[in-house]
Formats: sequence, structure tokens, C-alpha cells
Amino acid sequence: MTEGLSRRRVGTPREADENAQGNEGSPFGGAAAASNGVSAPDEVKTDRAPMLTLMEETLLLGLKDQEGYLSFWNDSLSYVLRGCILMELALRRRIRVSKDAYTGMTSLGDRHIEVISTKPTGEVLLDEALKVIKASEAPHGVSSWMDLLSGETWNIAKAGLQLKQVRERLAKGLVDKGILRTEKRNFLFFDMATHPIQDPRAKDEVIMRVFDSLNLPRSAAIPTRAATRSSSGSASPNGINSATYASRLSVVGQGISGQGGKLKMAPIANTRFYKNEETTRFSLLRRVCLVAAACAGSVVENPLIHMDMETRDRAVSRAESLMDVYGNWPFARDSALYTQEADSGEAGDLMVQEVVAAVICVLRKMDRII
Repeated sequence: MTEGLSRRRVGTPREADENAQGNEGSPFGGAAAASNGVSAPDEVKTDRAPMLTLMEETLLLGLKDQEGYLSFWNDSLSYVLRGCILMELALRRRIRVSKDAYTGMTSLGDRHIEVISTKPTGEVLLDEALKVIKASEAPHGVSSWMDLLSGETWNIAKAGLQLKQVRERLAKGLVDKGILRTEKRNFLFFDMATHPIQDPRAKDEVIMRVFDSLNLPRSAAIPTRAATRSSSGSASPNGINSATYASRLSVVGQGISGQGGKLKMAPIANTRFYKNEETTRFSLLRRVCLVAAACAGSVVENPLIHMDMETRDRAVSRAESLMDVYGNWPFARDSALYTQEADSGEAGDLMVQEVVAAVICVLRKMDRII
């Protein structure tokens, strides 16, 4: 099943080591700079890539913690992951929307994209997709590339453009990073490799970032770590004792303002995977991309399953509203959800944001069709 798969390049990310220097001991990263008289908006933004890609974050949200596999009924996630690949390449400044006399008259999802840099990203899957786009003889739009990378084409000549076994390769990459582990599980007449959570901090931090974007209190998140199970208390969902579970449910609904409220960058204290997130370029836009992918991939409700129906409906409604705001180009700046922090307005950043808007536009249309 896994023969011929490319393994991820294993090694400690150099960016993470450089990131840890200079801000050691400061969980909020920018706090040290602010105490020296430098305000957060004036800080220099860096293009440092995070430890987790959009594809890996989306996969973690859909993965069952203990069982280690995705829902068998989710047939939209594979397509969404191809959109995440395009957004990740854009955020790393590898692709952009090609400009010509007809660009403005072309619908956002059909605008052609082109490669502007072939510099390796360090992620095998991203580099493979970059080579496929670069080697293509004819230009294709964003929606077309999502179809081609997913293998959804009747043209046999373009079947070779498909990225195969994306979910399995992403899971193996997370195993290499120490976030998942590999086990074999028997399903009736065959054995299948599963990937349960090994380091729950990664998924917990992803969920906190999603909760921030959905205007939910972080205290409402149920930790994924099974180690929180009390030996004396009775176990409740996700392996926490009944007292802790009740306290989590008691805060659900507090501080939730439905669809209102602009996005704000709230750094995660003592984070392992998102150090100095507030000083990273496109950090808030990355959160929007994650929410859009999770919503379109039908995995956004997984961390909300313990909440009441009204709270879940408000959260999903806010996710869809964010897709409406950032799935247009230019962004819908007259919306109450729009925030300037996700839109720098710089010429170099506009190329990135247009590709992101195009992908979110395609994902939103797919969500409406479903």
C-alpha cells in the first residue's frame, strides 16, 4: 500500500532553532520587544515557515485521536488538501496569479497561476506539487489545479498530474515529526496502518488557533491528551475526568458573540509549534486559511462536538462568514469581520493574498454545492 512513497526529510527545522533564539523565556514573543519601547505593529515581519503546514493542521483536525484514522464518510477532505497545498505554496511565495489583459475579466477561481520560485520548501509534498505546476505546458486556473492534483479529470493525458496518497504521506510526515505514531489495525478482512496521536500538544495548539478565529474561548477546548485522565475520577469523552469535563462545558457559550468580532492575533503561551507566531508574516491569514479548509473539509465540527448545538451553529456560521470575506478579491473590507492585520496591502503580499482568496472562493463554492 505504501510502496514507492517519498519519505519526508527528517531533521530538526532550522527555522525553529533560529526562532527560539532571542525570545527565550518570553511565551508571547513580541512582549520583550514591546517592553523595550517597540510596539507590536512596528515589528519586522519574517517569512519564517511554521513547523506545521496547512495540510497537516487540517489532517490533525480530522484525525481520530485514539483510533488514528479519518472518517470513512468524509469524501471532501482529499480535495480540500489540494487547495491547502496551493495556499501553502502561495504563503511561501512560490506561486502567484499570472497577470494578463484578461485577468480582471476572469472569475477568481479560474485565474491562472504561475511559479515564481522553484526554491525547495523542505516539504516533499509541496516540492512535488511545485514541480508538477512548473512542468505543465498549458496554464491552468486555481480550480483546475485543484481538480488535476486530485485526479478529477477525464483527460488521460493529464492523469499524471495527480498527487497520489496525499493523506497517507501527510500522516507519515507527522510520524517523522513525532506528532503521530504508526500502528496496525484489523478491519474485518484486511490490516490497515493507522496513526494515533503521539504528541497531543500539536493538535491542542491547532484547536486553540481555530477557537480564536471562531471567537470561542480557549477554556472551552477539550484537551486531546489521554494523560489528563484522572485515576480516581470517572472518564468522560476524550479521556478527561468528569469534574474537568463539567468545568469545560460550563464555560461553553461565555464570550461568544456569534458572527461578530474581528480577528485578533492572540499568541499561545509556551507553545512548541507556533513560537513567535505574531511576528510571522501572514500569521493571521494562515488562521483564516485553516478555518476555511476545516469548514470545507467537514472537520471544523470535530473539536466542537462537546458543545451545545447553538454554539456549534454559531461557530460554523462564523467560519462560513470568514470564507465569504476572504474568498473575494480584493477582500471584503466593508465587512465587520475584516481586519487590516490579515491584509498588509504591500505589493509583494498582494500576490500571495490573491491566490489564497481564489482557493477560499473555490472551497466556499464547493461547500455550498455539498
